[in-house]
Amino acid sequence: MGGRDRDGSISFSTRTSRVMWSRTGLMADGVTHVSEKAKEDEKVEDGMWEETFKSHTDSKPNGPSSISLDFSLPGVENVYGIPEHADSLKLKATDGGDPYRLFNLDVFQYEVFNPMALYGAIPVMLSHSAQRTMGIFWLNAAETWVDISSNTAGKTVFGQMLDYVQGSSETPQTDVRWISESGIIDVFIMLGPTPTDVFSQYASLTGTQAFPPLSALAYHQCRWNYNDQEDVAAVDQGFDDHDIPYDFIWLDIEHTDGKRYFTWDPHKFPQPKDMLQGLLDKRRKMVTIVDPHIKVDSSYKIHNEIRSKGFYVKSKDGGDYEGWCWPGNSGYPDFTNPEMRAWWASMFAYDQYEGSMENMYTWNDMNEPSVFNGPEVTMHKDALHGNWENRDLHNLYGFYVQRATAEGLIERSGGVERPFVLARAFFAGSQRYGAVWTGDNAAEWDHLKISIPMCLSLGLVGVSFCGADVGGFFKSPSTELLVRWYQTGAYQPFFRAHAHLDTPRREPWLFGPENTALIREAVRQRYALLPYWYQLFYHAHHSGQPVMRPLWVEYPQDTATFSMDDQFLLGRDLLVHPVTEEGARGVTAYLPGKGEVWFDVHTFQKHNGAQNLYIPVTISSIPVFQRGGSIIPRKARVRRSSSCMEHDPYTLFVALSPKRFAQGELYIDDGHTFNFDKQKQFIHRRFSFANNALSSRNLAPGSQFTTFSWIEKIVILGASKPSKATLKTPDGKESLLEFEFDTSMSVLTLRKPGVNAGLDWTVVLQ
Repeated sequence: MGGRDRDGSISFSTRTSRVMWSRTGLMADGVTHVSEKAKEDEKVEDGMWEETFKSHTDSKPNGPSSISLDFSLPGVENVYGIPEHADSLKLKATDGGDPYRLFNLDVFQYEVFNPMALYGAIPVMLSHSAQRTMGIFWLNAAETWVDISSNTAGKTVFGQMLDYVQGSSETPQTDVRWISESGIIDVFIMLGPTPTDVFSQYASLTGTQAFPPLSALAYHQCRWNYNDQEDVAAVDQGFDDHDIPYDFIWLDIEHTDGKRYFTWDPHKFPQPKDMLQGLLDKRRKMVTIVDPHIKVDSSYKIHNEIRSKGFYVKSKDGGDYEGWCWPGNSGYPDFTNPEMRAWWASMFAYDQYEGSMENMYTWNDMNEPSVFNGPEVTMHKDALHGNWENRDLHNLYGFYVQRATAEGLIERSGGVERPFVLARAFFAGSQRYGAVWTGDNAAEWDHLKISIPMCLSLGLVGVSFCGADVGGFFKSPSTELLVRWYQTGAYQPFFRAHAHLDTPRREPWLFGPENTALIREAVRQRYALLPYWYQLFYHAHHSGQPVMRPLWVEYPQDTATFSMDDQFLLGRDLLVHPVTEEGARGVTAYLPGKGEVWFDVHTFQKHNGAQNLYIPVTISSIPVFQRGGSIIPRKARVRRSSSCMEHDPYTLFVALSPKRFAQGELYIDDGHTFNFDKQKQFIHRRFSFANNALSSRNLAPGSQFTTFSWIEKIVILGASKPSKATLKTPDGKESLLEFEFDTSMSVLTLRKPGVNAGLDWTVVLQ
């Protein structure tokens, strides 16, 4: 196959559909099997029909196979996606080096700027130029390699300019080769032409981001492992004593009875419901780990039921596949089997998972799957999931684990409550079932920096709910690195601190009062912005648009943004440039948009767009800017958890454009059920500022949902001083509002409008 559109969008050619090599020739009929006689008669290279890796043997019952397809992208220099790799946002040419590998693996202390395989695999690539954005979805869950070549790769900017001056007619082009070990060619081309179009086209194929409970967007505290119930209570109290909010505390594998999941250590956690009730009384929650390797133990109910039902993955000889993991000898449930998934989901019922309560959620780790004594620390490729080899669907295993767990959390509430499930391994579509994180990173500056492009890459291919372990999982961060990581993590979608068993404790108050204050401020900034985060996730759930996005998504013709991955946008309206350099005295942020303005959210200073802005920084600085023309709701009263802030009032930050216009939204629902979808129980309002009037109007007609929250304050950036401000409500009432005006910064503050956040109103400035 081959071809090329006149717009230069794409062409592709096939290598083979499924190939089998023998000395008699190359065959490509989709499922070709070479005869026994051919195997006997012809001399076959070593590794063709059986392959040895260290002490492991892959029997290759169907012989050597692969599929491959080449794509040419004329006019394209920039490609993105195919996570998960600890690499730059813009994918690099792999000429002369290793291709990007997609094969879910348990990787110990991964390297940065490396195309090596990591925990998850999403075979989706986006191409972008100033003229068009496109996507390629290579739907294959086998081990996959992606080779990228470019006729501009290796050329310096000067070299490219020289080509232009010399009148070189060579059109930029990127060529991409996809190679998978097995399967069929099943490719979706998403034609765009805009980034938004590509996101919606991909969402139509794999679904959108699950809408998380509001509390899941707040701060999570984790380590391997909190020791016992007393330790959990002490950490919980420590947050109160130091006035730092948090919503979730996490328990790793040591909370179980001998690594038997769905159980509790009877000595360290003898009364789990008492512990959970103590958290519930403070409107906080817990996450416990439930991994997909099951201890082979005849006294363990979970193991006995899986074995008796025949739900384990099988080895090549038909027996239950067993490997070594945290519990010792372990079986691996076959999550590709829908009956197995239904049974697994039923185990989360309150009468099955003893000690669980409604404020307890789940973490699926090690779901690549991790097999300590397996090849590359994972499952043998010739293990069997029904009639399918693991080689055919390896990258889907973690997807199905997370799916079954999420379905279990929904079922236990009778379909009422939204689940929260974190998983380490993932595939295309995993966004429908919860959150992911970037795995076992290290307390190093490079790992802090790489967390930004890693999360951006995930967002581009549907997974908005992602984050990195704050502080780094391995090793011990310096206090400066820890503070900078909290400041960065507070502006990434999934915000969790986590640390290895062998690292010193690092609760936020253990580094002296000055550092405690810095961390507290970063966490409080996250909580104040929760209304905006929640609104962004509502849109991600409905449209597939990423929450955390590269600048080029909103400024697709601005070539200066195409390679940027040290700063990012949250939605359209917040630009964040974290400080990720040790000892930094300043950063240079690029503010996009010719004719636009951006406001520093801390100082309210106004800056013009389309410029590189040098920003002096101290250890307390988190450079964040609000786009002129936007309205962002916040909650200024930060309490011990997000649930405690449910009925608190809002402050609206109105950042005026040069044309003195602004627009924004507010989304409110109960924060935790499916009633927003099933019963249309939510508030969705549009704020508009035009002609010196700010108004609120309803975007959800027919909804009967109400809120106790009200508008406490309105801050207008880039304003002129009015003579008076009048609040008008639909019942015809008018009242004058108190206001203050800062002449030096052109900031108008309107105090106590007092109107309910769910009602229509207008403020007129005269």
